[in-house]
Amino acid sequence: MDETARITLRLPKDLHERLVEEARSGRRSLNSEIVHLLEVALSPADGDDQSP
Repeated sequence: MDETARITLRLPKDLHERLVEEARSGRRSLNSEIVHLLEVALSPADGDDQSP
């Protein structure tokens, strides 16, 4: 199993509600939705992992 880290995260209520709705739409848990969005946001756009 992958190593994981547990964090406490404070979110504005409206952002939390949006994340919960996106998670429901994608049939994911809230945690899985947040991890998914972070992975997408942090992945290289064109395969180049170096910043300009």
